[in-house]
Amino acid sequence: MQQHQLAEGNLPVFVFPTELVFYADEQSSHKQVLTLYNPYEFALKFKVLCTAPNKYTVVDSTGAVKPQCCVDIVIRHRDVRPCHYGVYDKFRLQVSEQSQRKALGRKEVTATLRPSASQEPSSARTQDEERRMKEQFADSEFFEQTAFQTESRPAAGGPSLLTVLLGLVCMIALMLPTLGEQESTVPVYLHLSVNKKLVAAYVLGLLTMVILRT
Repeated sequence: MQQHQLAEGNLPVFVFPTELVFYADEQSSHKQVLTLYNPYEFALKFKVLCTAPNKYTVVDSTGAVKPQCCVDIVIRHRDVRPCHYGVYDKFRLQVSEQSQRKALGRKEVTATLRPSASQEPSSARTQDEERRMKEQFADSEFFEQTAFQTESRPAAGGPSLLTVLLGLVCMIALMLPTLGEQESTVPVYLHLSVNKKLVAAYVLGLLTMVILRT
């Protein structure tokens, strides 16, 4: 019975929540979390597809879930312009066994952007909203999110030349004699005060943090 169900691709997929609502004026709502549960005795691979991939960043859009475990999928809205208010998008989570490519099951989650939580209607969706959403998804296509799998950030090309040069200057400054030292072959005009060395050490520390983040 289970093998027939798997072959047909009707494996139930358990995802929470089933609807994502983003609010333009609430920065904290721009990041949402989908939790994918795996109650089965075998591991599952998953893939996240979307009808509007350019509007969202999906961290870890592909991955695996161990048996009887769950995984959190972070979704961030990247474009909260007014032209997207009230537009319904869809995410599709496809799951399959580790050794197979064919999807065993899928679950779709709606996503919409609203201007403000304070303007959220107290009642459930109106019939007009339901009708508009059905019309919008009648011929919807899903696209992979691989281009936005991680946070949007510059490619790790290493620190800039200016950062490296500034770091070298600070290191040389720290190596120079302190003002007042007598036994030194370095010319007196190259002796630095304690305050100048403290500034150089502080700048060098900041540059180190910048380099580690790139």
